[in-house]
Amino acid sequence: MSRWYSNDGKNSDVVLYSRVRLARNLADSPFPAKMSEEIRKSVTKKLYATLKSSPFANEFDLINLADCTRERALSYAEKCLASPQLVKEGGQLMISKKEDVSIMLCEEDHIRINAFSSGQNLEDAFNKANDIDDVFLNSLKIAYSDKLGFLTASPMNLGTGLKASFILHLPALRMENSLYRISAMVGKLGLNLTELYKNGAGDLYVLSNQVSLGITEKSAIDNVSAICDQIVKQEREAREELKKDFEFEDRIFRNLGILKSARILKTDEFLKGISLVRLGISLGYFDIDYKTVGDMLYTLHSATLAADTNGEYTEEACGRMRAKIVREKL
Repeated sequence: MSRWYSNDGKNSDVVLYSRVRLARNLADSPFPAKMSEEIRKSVTKKLYATLKSSPFANEFDLINLADCTRERALSYAEKCLASPQLVKEGGQLMISKKEDVSIMLCEEDHIRINAFSSGQNLEDAFNKANDIDDVFLNSLKIAYSDKLGFLTASPMNLGTGLKASFILHLPALRMENSLYRISAMVGKLGLNLTELYKNGAGDLYVLSNQVSLGITEKSAIDNVSAICDQIVKQEREAREELKKDFEFEDRIFRNLGILKSARILKTDEFLKGISLVRLGISLGYFDIDYKTVGDMLYTLHSATLAADTNGEYTEEACGRMRAKIVREKL
């Protein structure tokens, strides 16, 4: 079965994928932070039963993180299918067969729907999330205020309860030290530009809306998409400047040689190296497709790697397995 991250999409040279999150709560139950264990179990059971009685019943699997191995549970967090908080609590979630939709149950909110699409395509991600949202809205009494919109555990999510995000690959803008300026600019427009991984590993950044109150879902998506278009344009212009530098071209090719021969690759080394490979693809240096890189970015983090291969979950063991797979794929 083809997974969503194996596909290319609009502006895939810069935009890895789009993500939409919808937060919802039941009107007749306290927020999860105030729940007793008995109420939590009751609410979780009700939410699961609601989806299982819908047309989407066969598209989702129920995952009890408390029953998973440590590696598998952490893998869901690495893939952004579950939050670190839900993993820590050993909570429950439902995941679609293609892993393009996950529904966290009783995390910060009763319902958190996450939907993913490759490339710059928030509309597709929103439609996936909205279809699942309709199941709950049509079957359950969801907390809603005519004045405030959907009621959420955090005031930051009041209104639409929507967070629309793009995951952007911005190596050229990072190299020319433009990201602080761009982050400040988008902040004034009600958006955030933050690192996906600690210390900007992999040159991957998240562009998302901050405002969900007093704005429609369409407006939020249009706003984030418009700013994304501008950042894509700036990143491409910065890449063209890099292309004029022969020493930089040499660095790109040397990096590929290291990845093709390395016997151990730590996570940070892998992310740094694969970022340059992805940049080289966009500049026309390598005959490698984005799908190959996307597959590795999604599956070669340590917990996922250990869980998928039944391997040892240590830095050295994962580094050896990661290097072997990278050599084979490149």
